[in-house]
Amino acid sequence: MSQRRRRAVIAGGGIGGLTAALALHRRGWHVTVCERTEGPSAAGAGIVLAPNALRAFDAVGFDAARAGGGAVPAGMGLRRPTGAWLSRADTAAMTVRYGRPPLAVHRSDLAAALTAALPADALRYGAGVTEVTGADGDRPVVRTSSGEFPADVVIAADGIHSPLRHRYFPGHPGLRHSGETAWRTVLPTGGTVTEAAETWGRGRRFGTVPLADGRTYLYATAVVPAGYRPGDVRTELLRHHGTWHHPIPALLERVDPAAVLQHDLYDLAAPLPRLHHGRIAWIGDAAHAMTPNLGQGGCQAVEDAVVLGHLLDALPTPEALAAYTRARLARTDAIRIRSRRAGRIAALTHPLSVAARDLALRATPARAARRALDDLFDGFTLPGVLAEHPA
Repeated sequence: MSQRRRRAVIAGGGIGGLTAALALHRRGWHVTVCERTEGPSAAGAGIVLAPNALRAFDAVGFDAARAGGGAVPAGMGLRRPTGAWLSRADTAAMTVRYGRPPLAVHRSDLAAALTAALPADALRYGAGVTEVTGADGDRPVVRTSSGEFPADVVIAADGIHSPLRHRYFPGHPGLRHSGETAWRTVLPTGGTVTEAAETWGRGRRFGTVPLADGRTYLYATAVVPAGYRPGDVRTELLRHHGTWHHPIPALLERVDPAAVLQHDLYDLAAPLPRLHHGRIAWIGDAAHAMTPNLGQGGCQAVEDAVVLGHLLDALPTPEALAAYTRARLARTDAIRIRSRRAGRIAALTHPLSVAARDLALRATPARAARRALDDLFDGFTLPGVLAEHPA
């Protein structure tokens, strides 16, 4: 008699949820991704996949370059609003050190490539998860706005405001506002922007990341109260960054306000006590929401998904989820805290503090800056399981 295929139901069809579905699908699981939106969206912004995320994708046989991604250009670094460089990094040296350069891709293209690697019926749109019953038993049931699905494991990839996190960790303090808001868009530039750079001013930042198809991913931040929404986005961005170095003013003049996403920046106020409860596991922003200051939010979601798939394939589900917490909680929380600290430095507003920050950045040796990336880019590993589940 053939063994019943194990079933995973994933709440959320973002990058983390789709990667978790792929990791389990390629290990023989039946996967269902429940996504609350009514269909795929072409809107969104770019994502830079660091070497650790690319290594995780390799572990499940997914080539992120097929999503239309391109290596981040050799010239990248931090600048002042005048255009003077504070620090520079060489992606060729990153390739030698970490085996590959970072990869820049549009989020919607990456999501489409992950979706294409799944069975045709795996992704259920218009199916927001409303409840999980029987999570402490052997066979939970996921209830959605369009039906219900039995599961052997439920993966909560339902985002920064995760309803499932609120439901199962009611005593957790929730989210913390960083004091900043961020604007993001993708602009057709015909390949004229050739450097990935971030410019730091007083409580304001602006970044450009060239994409392989000739477009440019733009992002900007400013220290403003939570909930602040300007009447005219282009005017607001020009007010903050319009006097900065070339090509920032020209890029902002071409921005389509309707294509700009604005989100206040939050992270988790404290770590979750664990990343699982019963037969539910949390990944990505639902598990450890972090500010984008290290560019690791999406990368850590990919790591979560691949490690979780690896453990669920090797161990009985309860043991696998406990092992997942042990494997991921300390690493993701350390990166969350490090990202928060980096954001505080980047968001300084007092002129003397900003001057001291800029001086310290210029004085940091390149080798020290590279070592600071090692924990991020070299930190992905698949945990061993033999000691936890002997033959």
